[in-house]
Amino acid sequence: MEQKEKKTELVRGLSLTAAMMIVAGSMIGSGIFRKPATMADQLGSPELLIFVWIAAGLITLIAVLVNAEIAGMIDATGGQYIYFRKMYGEFTAYIYGWSILSVIQTGSQAAIAYAFAEYLGYFIKYPEIPKSLQEISFFVPLVGNIHPFVDLGTKTIAISVIFFLTIVNYIGVVFGGSVQTIVTFIKIISILLITFLLLVLGNGSINNIYTGFKFHPESTAGLISVLGLAFAGAFWAYDAWNNITFVSGEVKNPNRNVPLALFYGTLIVIGVYVLINIAFLYVLPIDEMAKSPLVAATAAEKIFGNYGASLISIAVIISTFGALNGSILATARVPFAMSRAKLFFKSLGKVHPKFGTPHISLLVQGFWSCVLVLSGSFDTITDYVIFASWLFYMLGAFGVFVLRKKMPDHPRPYKVWGYPFTPLIFVVFAFLFLVNSIISDTQNAMMGLILVLSGVPFYLFWKYFDRKNRD
Repeated sequence: MEQKEKKTELVRGLSLTAAMMIVAGSMIGSGIFRKPATMADQLGSPELLIFVWIAAGLITLIAVLVNAEIAGMIDATGGQYIYFRKMYGEFTAYIYGWSILSVIQTGSQAAIAYAFAEYLGYFIKYPEIPKSLQEISFFVPLVGNIHPFVDLGTKTIAISVIFFLTIVNYIGVVFGGSVQTIVTFIKIISILLITFLLLVLGNGSINNIYTGFKFHPESTAGLISVLGLAFAGAFWAYDAWNNITFVSGEVKNPNRNVPLALFYGTLIVIGVYVLINIAFLYVLPIDEMAKSPLVAATAAEKIFGNYGASLISIAVIISTFGALNGSILATARVPFAMSRAKLFFKSLGKVHPKFGTPHISLLVQGFWSCVLVLSGSFDTITDYVIFASWLFYMLGAFGVFVLRKKMPDHPRPYKVWGYPFTPLIFVVFAFLFLVNSIISDTQNAMMGLILVLSGVPFYLFWKYFDRKNRD
């Protein structure tokens, strides 16, 4: 019997549809079902709430267009890690790759899995653990106390779904991509159906959507602060659009399909988010929305009773499941690329001989995501993820200027619209957003920054280790 050839490189098997579903599916997850309540409480105005969702979507689209130019130029698994190497060199690329593994993507996975478990808790009552265990805490400088055993039932389910989807993607990228495509189609249709039912059958009022721009903050400084916090919530819901760049080396015709997937996937998500928030507000006044952490279930319950809330919860479970799968599929390719560049453990650069996947990288990523699940609640995790993400989004957008100078003659299948103004607008906005986050949400911003900077000693170690091996 002829022995099958062992695989030593990743499989290029993702179509444009699969790539687009990775973009949309990674973005549409827990944020749209959890963040509207937090944002409603911060803003106190339905008009401002809709404004923030639209504005955050357009700003995200600018970031997408900027990255589309770079994605069209550079075809390699590892995505923005590879981009940063071309833009700024090894150090910045390493810190970005480290941040992806230490906080940005693994923290995102932890938060999405946490939301999955919360909505599953609508059907299952998790057991209570003794109060003495819940009170166990660990102190982190500049951050405060972390209670790993609070809501242990929710955290156990979150860890379990991370483990399950890690195994799914361990088996193969085409299998993982197929799961992503199917689940994303289901959740987009589910969200549009929810929106339609709330607007048509809901006994709501247009007065819930337009109230004359009343809002809580009485000063300009206060308004800027709460807008910054609300934008952080919206950006969390729009986050993960760049996951497709991590697997660009496994996309068919990537120079064309990756930019297209980024653009169309993001447009789909903006439309879906704005529509469903209008539907939420139509049924729930802004004050009631602010008191409903599981806002989709609360809105449906007002119309259909417990039966409707159950259906909505199932839709959210499917949505978060798909987002988590997309993130796990894409993110493991970053430490894989770092390992291949001899800047990380050699084992993380291995390809499974049968499945053609970065299996060790997937397992390490899954383990750390589970650790981060224990570190905090949904909102805590998302806040320090967003700070770290936007630090590198800012650097990535500025990198377009760098590459235009460093690689002026390199073929660019797509050039960012409105250059140099669009990337400049994004860079300035990202900088102001980061400053506001440090001022308004110091604790979580510091947690994100600590996890980013924790990569510096590791970089120095690997540089010394590599030099020692060469000598």
